[in-house]
Amino acid sequence: MRQDTPGRRDAQVLVFDADDTLWENNVVFERVIDDFLGWLDHPTLDRAQIRAILDDIERANAAVHGYGSKVFLRSLGECLERLRQRPASAAERREIDALAEALVNHQVELMPGVAATLDALAERHRLLLLTKGDREEQQRKLDASGLLHHFHAAHIVREKNVDTYRWLVGEHGFDPGAAWMIGNSPKSDILPARAAGMWAVFIPNENTWVLEDDDLDPTDPGVLRLAAFGDLLRHF
Repeated sequence: MRQDTPGRRDAQVLVFDADDTLWENNVVFERVIDDFLGWLDHPTLDRAQIRAILDDIERANAAVHGYGSKVFLRSLGECLERLRQRPASAAERREIDALAEALVNHQVELMPGVAATLDALAERHRLLLLTKGDREEQQRKLDASGLLHHFHAAHIVREKNVDTYRWLVGEHGFDPGAAWMIGNSPKSDILPARAAGMWAVFIPNENTWVLEDDDLDPTDPGVLRLAAFGDLLRHF
């Protein structure tokens, strides 16, 4: 669907991703993975080869079990068992749990300018939040963020695909041609929102999960690319 790019105006619907858009998230998982790869110290495979195996396991588990730290720990255990060709011992399970302790104790760290930018945008627009993952885990982060009061509604979903965005449009009764999805993930934020007829703002994060990457059409006039969250104020 191609539309004329709307100019700056008030009373638009702005839908925000949470992880790695409003606050840092995947960088914590990457640190755990780095520690895990060092701990494994495989005799024949290098870190890149092991990471490729882990990525495949994570992709399969995400399709069946969803997202979040519990599924991530499951993937680490399965990776260890595949590489060592035996079940993980109790001691190895404890070691994996210890490596991932940072996921449990991690404090929500907002991206620069997020709070002030949402303050200003909420005065002129209708803000919604759409995040995917484990409901309890995502709700904990949302509560800790101190940002929920900015949003007309916040939704935690299992997956963010075109059907999810069509459901969101119907749930809130807005015109997709006057709505923007704002996020860091081409796979979950940008491409499905565009397929549902919405506009999109792509704010890259260098720590975005590799499984969230996808190709974006550089000629698509419906995708606004920004370098930082605070740049939203120049457009909305």
